[in-house]
Amino acid sequence: MENRLKNKNKNTNNPDVWTAIQHLQKAIAAGGVPPKLLALVHLRVSQINSCSACVYASVSGGKKAGDTDERLHNVAAWREAPFYTDAERAALALAEAATRLQDGAPGVTDEIWEEANTHFTEEQIGAINLEIALTNFFNRINRTIKEPAGKTWG
Repeated sequence: MENRLKNKNKNTNNPDVWTAIQHLQKAIAAGGVPPKLLALVHLRVSQINSCSACVYASVSGGKKAGDTDERLHNVAAWREAPFYTDAERAALALAEAATRLQDGAPGVTDEIWEEANTHFTEEQIGAINLEIALTNFFNRINRTIKEPAGKTWG
């Protein structure tokens, strides 16, 4: 796969956009959610959206945060895999429901929301929601421009 943008610096070097993204990333980091969990959320959302650049980046980020290959390789099957805590499962369920909004999908049900509330504070849920939204944002950009995995990420 080759990136559709011939001059990425010219096309993506808008300082206002990058400042806004940095502020969102700071807000996410300040939300009190462990980086390892945020990397799992980023990975699952990116898998759903088939964004190879973000899958690559989130695996790299998960490893930097101290996660294991075993857990990172099984995120796609988190419901069946024994490697995740109840809190991680609640965050992954929230990530999936918030990402899969197409064609009448139920989105975030009350049950999913209540389960997340049993494990996280409102501030943490806010950070997880921002991580989900920002990941979906990057997934859509990367899929549109055909950003290849490993070229500029990780």
